[in-house]
Amino acid sequence: MATATVDQTLSRARFRHRVGTRAGHWALPAITVLAIAYLLIPIAVMILFSFNDYRGKFNFIWNGFTLDAWQHPLDWPGLPDALRVSLTIAAVSTVVATALGTLIGLALSRYHFRGRGAVNGLIFLPMASPEIVLGASLLTMFVNIGLNTGFVPPGLTLLPKGTLTLGFGTILIAHIMFNISYVVVTVKARVAGFDRRLEEAAMDLGANEVVTFWKVTFPLIFPGILAAALLAFSLSIDDFVITNFVSGTTNTFPIWVYGVIRNALPAQINVIGSAIFVTAVTFVALTTLRTGRVPR
Repeated sequence: MATATVDQTLSRARFRHRVGTRAGHWALPAITVLAIAYLLIPIAVMILFSFNDYRGKFNFIWNGFTLDAWQHPLDWPGLPDALRVSLTIAAVSTVVATALGTLIGLALSRYHFRGRGAVNGLIFLPMASPEIVLGASLLTMFVNIGLNTGFVPPGLTLLPKGTLTLGFGTILIAHIMFNISYVVVTVKARVAGFDRRLEEAAMDLGANEVVTFWKVTFPLIFPGILAAALLAFSLSIDDFVITNFVSGTTNTFPIWVYGVIRNALPAQINVIGSAIFVTAVTFVALTTLRTGRVPR
């Protein structure tokens, strides 16, 4: 009896161990799939309703499949201009922020200088501060600079009144400001795993600093720079809160959407969003294939 009881206890323990092992093996993939599905549900709804044959002004209820919105993606008053402004600001701010952020990231990662810790802290401030606070602060600064009254940052006190008005320029400055932080963090993460001996080997073979950077350093950190640029572009074209404070009378795509949904919700909004999503995914996929790093 005692032997049988021990055998049964061992069998139950082995069974529980096998079940626990299998559950642990499948738990992480299952949770990952559920999390990705949760993130993709809104995108799937957006893409689906871009093909909706809706009635009236609001694209809320599914009425049938149609390609009308895709055939006329800009056929709504104000949409072409708002999209053009958003794409222009996103492209310019991405280029400037990526260039400056890459240089700052390299400096913070490789060199020790007085104030390095303070600079690191300042880099995180735009990411840690609420967007509504940043927007209000930038608005205050731009208004003071434009009126040349109150507090004006050093070096800008000689600007004549009205030199800086709310609009395209102030949006661009704001987007470059908050994008730099994300670029710096992304580039620093890439540079952290960089083997400096490769640069030393190149310089031992006769390459100077400039040649070493462009032939060795830049190609190796380029994936990080590209990821930072894509992130900056996405954040810029998506931003509403800060842009709404500093835009003046200039309409970007998010501001236009916020204004138009009070009276209508056209399918063209879903079309533009779907096109941006598909373009981004395609670009990332092509880049992955080009670098030969296809996930398995």
